[in-house]
Amino acid sequence: MRPNLKACGQALITAMVNAVLALTLMLLVEFAITGTFQLAGPYLWAGLLIGLVIFFAQFWRQRHLCRNGQSTQESPDTISGKRAPPPINARGEAAK
Repeated sequence: MRPNLKACGQALITAMVNAVLALTLMLLVEFAITGTFQLAGPYLWAGLLIGLVIFFAQFWRQRHLCRNGQSTQESPDTISGKRAPPPINARGEAAK
């Protein structure tokens, strides 16, 4: 139950931020075209739809990450159970 609540909270924050940014972008384009800020119904529906799609996608992703015990800030050290190769510098040599 705890991973689901954590995933839901993180997904909700991400979805709301992205929906507000999308709505703001739509309003800026409307202002660039017409010269006035008109908050039309289709913009609100589009912002709501964007928010819902992002919420469900992020919820699924965050729940999967929380169940596996990984944080979104971490990157795995291994690839297919093997240790990841060291990064290569500009000269083509393995970093130390």
